[in-house]
Amino acid sequence: MLEGDSLMLNVETCCKSYRVGAFGGGELLAVQNVSFDVHPGEVVSLIGESGSGKSTIGKMILRLLKVTRGNIVFDGVDISTLGGRELKAYYADVQGVFQDPFSSYNPIFKADRVFTMLRSEYFSGLSATDWHAKLEKSLDAVSLNPGDVLGKYPHQLSGGQLQRMLIARALMLDIRLLVADEIISMLDASTRIDVLNLLGDLKSRGLGILFITHDLSLGNYISDKTMILRRGNVVELGATELVFGNPVHPYTKTLLASVPQLHTKWQDVDVTIGAPPAPGNGGGQLVLAEGSLELVEVEPSHFAALDGDGAAP
Repeated sequence: MLEGDSLMLNVETCCKSYRVGAFGGGELLAVQNVSFDVHPGEVVSLIGESGSGKSTIGKMILRLLKVTRGNIVFDGVDISTLGGRELKAYYADVQGVFQDPFSSYNPIFKADRVFTMLRSEYFSGLSATDWHAKLEKSLDAVSLNPGDVLGKYPHQLSGGQLQRMLIARALMLDIRLLVADEIISMLDASTRIDVLNLLGDLKSRGLGILFITHDLSLGNYISDKTMILRRGNVVELGATELVFGNPVHPYTKTLLASVPQLHTKWQDVDVTIGAPPAPGNGGGQLVLAEGSLELVEVEPSHFAALDGDGAAP
C-alpha cells in the first residue's frame, strides 16, 4: 500500500472453479480464496509458474471470466453487478494487455484499426482534428512515432511496437488500472526494458498496475508488492523487498533459488521446481498442502501461507 492513497481495487477471497469429469460431476479449483488490493500508483506483481491461476485472476478482474465465489470490488462497487453503461464506464477505467501482441490484431486490417474501434465507442463526438491530436499524444507517451506505425499492417511492425500500441490504446481512455498479463515475455531483451520503464513511468503518474508474470526478476524490478501463487493459492504476499529479501514459504525459496545468475553456469546449479533447493540456494524443503491455505503475518507487511492444520508447510 502506498501511504495516503485510497483503495482502488479489492479482490476478496476469490475462487474460480471449472466443472470436469463425466457430465461435469467434478470440480477443478483453478483459484482458491485469493485476496489482495491495488492502490493508485502501485504495481502489484502476481508471480507463478504456468497453471498457477495468475492469468485466470487477471481475466476475472477484466470480466472475461466469471467469479465462482468471492468478490472483486472497484471503487467500492462489486464489478459482477455492472452492466450496460456502468460496464462500459468500468472498461474506461480498467484495461488489459496480454502476452501475444499479434493475437490482438486482425492481420487483414491495418494495426491502427484498434484505435478506430475505440473512437467509435468512446470518442465519437471528437472532431477529426481533436482525435488525431489525442492519438498522437497517446503514441508519444509510449515513445512511438505516429508516422512509423499508423497505416501499417501488423506483420509490418515488431512485437514491441504492437505491444506499445495496445498500451497507448489503453492510455487514450485515461485508465486507472492496467492488467498487464505477461506483456513482455515475447519481446526481445532490449525492448523488454523499454516497456518496463514505460510501466514505471505510468506508475509515477498514478496508474495502478497488476503485473502478471512467471519471471521473478521482472517482478522484482518493477513492483511495490509481490504475490506468489502456487496451484491457485497465494503462498506468500507482501512488500516486494520483504518477499524477495526474506522469503518464508519453501516454494518462494525454491523459485528464488532457481533464478539464473550471471556469475554461475547451469551445470553448477542443482535446483528443480518440486525438489528441495540445493544447499546455500534458499534451503528448506518444498512441501505443499492441498486445498486452501491460510496466510499469516510473519512480519509487518509480509504474509506467508500455513497448511490446513495451521502449521508452517
